[in-house]
Amino acid sequence: MAIKPQRLEKGDVIGIIAPASPPNQENLKRSLSFLDELGVKVKKGKHVTDQYGYLAGKDSDRLADLHNMFLDEEVKAIICAGGGYGTGRIASQIDYSLIKENPKIFWGYSDITFLHTAIRQQTGLVTFHGPMLASDIGKEDADPLSKQYFSQLFEPLTLDYPEGISNLETMVSGSAAGILTGGNLSLLASTIGTPYEIDTKNKLVLIEDINEEPRAVDRMLNQLHMAGKLEDAAGFIIGDFNNCVPERELSLELDEVLDTYIKRVNKPAVKGFNIGHCSPHISVPLGVRAELDAAGKKLTIESGVK
Repeated sequence: MAIKPQRLEKGDVIGIIAPASPPNQENLKRSLSFLDELGVKVKKGKHVTDQYGYLAGKDSDRLADLHNMFLDEEVKAIICAGGGYGTGRIASQIDYSLIKENPKIFWGYSDITFLHTAIRQQTGLVTFHGPMLASDIGKEDADPLSKQYFSQLFEPLTLDYPEGISNLETMVSGSAAGILTGGNLSLLASTIGTPYEIDTKNKLVLIEDINEEPRAVDRMLNQLHMAGKLEDAAGFIIGDFNNCVPERELSLELDEVLDTYIKRVNKPAVKGFNIGHCSPHISVPLGVRAELDAAGKKLTIESGVK
């Protein structure tokens, strides 16, 4: 049973955490003006400025910030400052009963995919795949459309992927409906064989990635294929694969790799969605029902808040 978090209201407090890599502090500071425009207040986690190699602090500290934000009754939503690496390291230490008892908006993408998957499958909480503060919103060239989709947190409205913002292509025709799941392909593959293994049964599966050569995308899709995850899906939403280009002379193109795996299972699929490491980046709730009309290239998603 899906648990939808309570919608935001003007004046609510937003918690900011960095559960993966150290966020760009200048961008993070710049993003605060956007949150001010939304009419919300901000509370930063104690370890948002920490650095421990490629991690934003030690595992215990990043975990503490996550737990504390869910426990803090004043905080109505948690937005991740950035992604990178490291959320999988804390997944097995999270108190999921604490999250289930204190459901609230949780927002991020990229490395945060591991947390989206683990939290949803352990608690039923609907979470949000969307641009983050330091990684996206705080950049000087942040796209207004990326910012606009934060409005879904304030009103329970059905989302329709906007026509004309990206070149959509039907890979496999037909219609499919199911719970929307997925996110970053690298992180989805890394859940296989763990207690947080992605459940794709009768789901609409979103995949996206960045800076992975076609051979790496091939390896990860093959892993999902051999684990039965592609065959289990109801359909596929192929997001942005930013800079996923060959670095060697002898290579398949990304589209050839995607075609091999997606067309093999013959489930409705559309590629080209501006969801992922792109600008604009259209944010979507995960864990709610969605409908894909592949022939008509239309995606409709149920509201993620109540």
